[in-house]
Amino acid sequence: MGKIMMINASPRAPKSNSKEYAKLFAQYFSSETEYCEVKKSNHLMLCQKTENFSDILFVFPLYADSLPVTLLNFLKTLEVNPPQRKPTISVLVNCGFIEPEQNNIAVEMLRLYCTTNGYPFGSVLKIGSGEAILTTPFRIFLKAKIKKFAASIKTQKYDTFQVTMPISKKMFIRASDVYWEKYGKKNGVTKEEMKTMKIEE
Repeated sequence: MGKIMMINASPRAPKSNSKEYAKLFAQYFSSETEYCEVKKSNHLMLCQKTENFSDILFVFPLYADSLPVTLLNFLKTLEVNPPQRKPTISVLVNCGFIEPEQNNIAVEMLRLYCTTNGYPFGSVLKIGSGEAILTTPFRIFLKAKIKKFAASIKTQKYDTFQVTMPISKKMFIRASDVYWEKYGKKNGVTKEEMKTMKIEE
C-alpha cells in the first residue's frame, strides 16, 4: 500500500459534508493521504497527480440518483488523460435518503467506468441519512464504519460497506420535516412556499 489521493467531487466541496467524511477517513487511514477538491480549472492537474498514488478515493454526494456533474466532468478528463500506472479506485458516497442503498446506481456507474478504462476497483462505503448522521450521536456508527472501510483499503481486502441512522423511516421523515421548517423560517420561507413547485414568479 502506497499513498491514497482523496478527491472531493462535491459541487460545494469547500463547505461540503464530503469534506467532513474525507477528514474522518484520513484519521483512520494509517498510510499517507492527500486531500484534493475538483474545480473547473484543475482537472488536468489532478489527472497528472494520480501518477503519484497507488489508490484514489472519490468522495461525493448523490445527485438525482447519480454522480454529480462535478465528478462526471472530471471523469471525462481523466478518460483522455490517464496515468500510466492506474491506481485502485474506491468510493465513499452519501445521500440524503435514510436508505444507503439509494447510492447503488452511482456506485455501479463508477464500477463500470473503472472496468471500461482499466482501473482496479476497490472498496465502497455507502452512507444514508446525509448530513444528519454527522451531527447526531449516531456519528459513532459512521466513525466505526469508516474505520472498517479505511482498513479494507489499507490491507487491500476490498469490500462494500454501508451505514445509516438506526431509526425508522417515519421518524426520519418527521425529523426532516422539523429541520426544513426551521431552516425555512430562518430564511423567511414558509412551509407552504417550500411545498410549491414554483421557484420563481
